[in-house]
Amino acid sequence: MNTPHAKITPSQLDAAGAARVLELALETLQIEADAILAIKSRLAVDTDSSFSQATDLLLQCDGRVVVSGIGKSGHIGRKIAATLASTGTPALFVHPAEAAHGDLGMVTEHDAFIAISNSGETAELLAIVPIIKRMGAKLIAMTGNPNSNLAQLANVHLNVGVDKEACPLNLAPTASTTATLAVGDALAVALLDARGFKEADFARSHPGGALGRRLLTHVRDIMRSGEAIPAVTADTSLSAALLEITKKGMAMTAVVDKDFRAVGIFTDGDLRRLIEEIQDFSKLTIADVMHANPRSIGPDQLAADAALMMEEFRINQLLVVDAAGKLTGALHIHDLTRAKVI
Repeated sequence: MNTPHAKITPSQLDAAGAARVLELALETLQIEADAILAIKSRLAVDTDSSFSQATDLLLQCDGRVVVSGIGKSGHIGRKIAATLASTGTPALFVHPAEAAHGDLGMVTEHDAFIAISNSGETAELLAIVPIIKRMGAKLIAMTGNPNSNLAQLANVHLNVGVDKEACPLNLAPTASTTATLAVGDALAVALLDARGFKEADFARSHPGGALGRRLLTHVRDIMRSGEAIPAVTADTSLSAALLEITKKGMAMTAVVDKDFRAVGIFTDGDLRRLIEEIQDFSKLTIADVMHANPRSIGPDQLAADAALMMEEFRINQLLVVDAAGKLTGALHIHDLTRAKVI
């Protein structure tokens, strides 16, 4: 009867075992790095410009890019499709076995089809490729064998062949899958650049991520407005202004004129410094102690811009004003934190 293998913990490795583990790790990384560098060199002298042809084919695609592969190639294909989709090239993954049983209906004549197979002889792919070709979809093959059936059937073949796998048995897909993934990333980056894909485009594909929040959140989305804005007129007594600061909880108050244009600001920090100089506040108005021409930002600017201003000027609050200088909101650094902009 077979017995399960005992779990090996680091403490069970003797010095020789630990050295062997590190040796294999370094060898694996070197083999995979060499595989990528070999493909880089191959592309650099590619007289047929297969990579450029593949990029151009994908740029001209009116539909979507459909990526397919089975086994480890399938896992790599899923990642390539996901990277393409998130960088401006609509893409999806279709399993070749499922495609033969109905999912081929996802593919149209307007699509481009990327078939991934290290051998280039994967039966499940070869079974559906003739149908894909007949319907008019363009075919890009990524294989390690330029003479394979899949390579010969393709409109463009990308040679992702490697000299050897990192697996000591030279069997498990390791270097070959790493190389294929790298070429897929290279395609995505080339397409991203050709399409003029920018940070804002990336953010729209990642609204739940940190970059999405920074690039899609505007000041108006998180600023305090209406009655929540701490504001007093210039003739308000300092004592009354302090009550407004306390009531609104922003550690400051804006100072406005009769048209509600922002003309000044007074903060808790200003109060602490003032206490060191003046003991009697009873005769002071806010105009006597405010900072004129306060820092401000527009409601349509990005919240990330507000964060940069606060960092640059070492302040915790910003007034939000419209084009005419009218106070429309107020922003505290805590508002940016709650919105996860910073």
